[in-house]
Amino acid sequence: MGNSVLSEGISLYAKKQYGDALAFFLSVSEGADVDGMDLAYYIGLCYARLERYDDALLYLEQVVTNGHDYDRILQCRYILAIIYVKSGRMRLADFELKKLLESGYNTANVLSSLAYLHWENQDIETCLDFYSRSLEEDTNNVTALNGMGYVLAEENRDLSLALSCCKKAVSNSPKNPACLDSLGWVYFKLGLLDEAKKYLFEAKKLLPENEVIKRHVDLFEKVVAEE
Repeated sequence: MGNSVLSEGISLYAKKQYGDALAFFLSVSEGADVDGMDLAYYIGLCYARLERYDDALLYLEQVVTNGHDYDRILQCRYILAIIYVKSGRMRLADFELKKLLESGYNTANVLSSLAYLHWENQDIETCLDFYSRSLEEDTNNVTALNGMGYVLAEENRDLSLALSCCKKAVSNSPKNPACLDSLGWVYFKLGLLDEAKKYLFEAKKLLPENEVIKRHVDLFEKVVAEE
């Protein structure tokens, strides 16, 4: 009975109409025949998709603490970890990710997230180790390929491997601005400016307000102007 009550909101969520889905779920009355954890789960997902992270935490933490669906608990724990990383709460993120790693959940993505966490903490060797382990789990993992290539480029290490990783990431996700930017950045580091321009400007077109991409484009334009 509960799922039929929520079916309209679930359909809206599946269509990526997250604002409308959230409005629907929030309108479900307390007296409705709905499992509270089901409702918390979908409200938390909507808030996360809308990047209203503090609101998302309130609901996703309920599912992790009181939920009865093990797969959902793991999924929500992973989303919590990503939110903690994005909001700078690295110890909480590390705790959640290591719990997930112990469970065997979504191992390649969890390892990639741990790599990013160590990158943020400027622990480069551990970061690269986690990206390597992620790629051992899934050689086509876009996040790990892109992360490995970008970190190697930033550190001016093994640029041939960086190029290989980033080219594969773009091949697997050709419209991903982060991947396009990383590939352009590797070409820039290699001094291949024509190729760098193509990918850096394509990334900027797709994500014009991103500070990292803008910084890369500015540095590219500065070098070109000085030649």
